[in-house]
Amino acid sequence: MNDETKIQMIVSFIAMTVLLLVTQLGAVFIALPMAHAGYAAFEDPESLTNPIYFIVTLLIFTLVLLLLIRYRHSKIFSLIVWISIAIAFGYIFSGILFYITEDITILTIFTLFLAIASTYALYRYPEWYVIDILGVLMAAGIASIFGISLEPLPVIVLLVLLSVYDAISVYKTRHMITLADEVLSSKLPIMVMIPKKRGFSYIRDGAGSIEPVSLETGSGRRGAYFMGLGDLIMPAILVVSAGTYVTSGGVGPFSLTCITTMIGSVAGLFVLTLLLRNGGAHAGLPPLNGGAIIGCLIGILITTGI
Repeated sequence: MNDETKIQMIVSFIAMTVLLLVTQLGAVFIALPMAHAGYAAFEDPESLTNPIYFIVTLLIFTLVLLLLIRYRHSKIFSLIVWISIAIAFGYIFSGILFYITEDITILTIFTLFLAIASTYALYRYPEWYVIDILGVLMAAGIASIFGISLEPLPVIVLLVLLSVYDAISVYKTRHMITLADEVLSSKLPIMVMIPKKRGFSYIRDGAGSIEPVSLETGSGRRGAYFMGLGDLIMPAILVVSAGTYVTSGGVGPFSLTCITTMIGSVAGLFVLTLLLRNGGAHAGLPPLNGGAIIGCLIGILITTGI
C-alpha cells in the first residue's frame, strides 16, 4: 500500500467515523419524537422472538430482490427500493412533525411534501452530498424506530444474527455482492459516499467511480468509497436502545451505556479499516456490530456495578 492509498484510508476512516457518529447522534435525538408518535415496531421490547421476526422478514425481502435480479427485472427491483425509500421518509418526517403538531391535516400535508421532496431530490439530483445528508437522515430515523422497539438484549441477539448473516452473504454465498452490484448499476441511493479527492461528482462520474468500503480493493483508482446504509443503521439501533432502556449516568439523552456503545462502534469501524488494508472482500457488520455490542456490555457492567 503506497503513501497516497494510506492517506486515502485515513481520511476515509475519519469521514466514515463522522457519518457513523452523526447517524447515531441523530437517531438518539429522533428517538423521543418517534416514541411520542407511537412508532415502535414491536409491542414487547423484551421479547427475544422479535429478532427472529426481523431476520425472517429480511431474508424474505432479500430473496424477492435476488429473484428479481436473477430474472432481470431491474425496473421492478428499483421500483421496490424507491417505494421503500419514500415510505421510510414518510415515517421519519411524520414522527418528527407529530412531536411538533398533532393536527392531522397539517401533519399529513407536510409529511407528504417532505417525503416526496426528499425522494425526488435523491432521484433527480443524486450528488454525493445529497445522498449522504438524506442517507444519514434515513439511517437515523430507521435506527430510532427499531431502537425504541427493542431492549438491549434482543438488539444484541439481532446484531449477532445479522453479523453471521452478513459474513455468510459476503464470504460464502456472495449474494450481498450481487445485491451491491445491482444497487450500483441502478444508481440506487441506499448508501453514503466518501470522496477520495476534491471535485468528485457522482452525477458526472457515475456508479463505476465508487467502491464499497467493506469490499475495498486498495487500487485507489476510483473517486470515492461507499458504505451501505445497513452498516450505519445496525450499530445505531443498539445505541438508541441503550439510551432508551439503560438510562444511568451520561448526559441528557445519552446515557453512559449509550456513549460506550458509540465508542465501541467506532472501534469496530477501526478494525474494519485495518482489515481493508489487505484488500479483498470483507463483511462490515461483524466488526461494527461486534464493537457496538462490546461497548454496550462494558457500559452495562459499569452502570450496574457488576
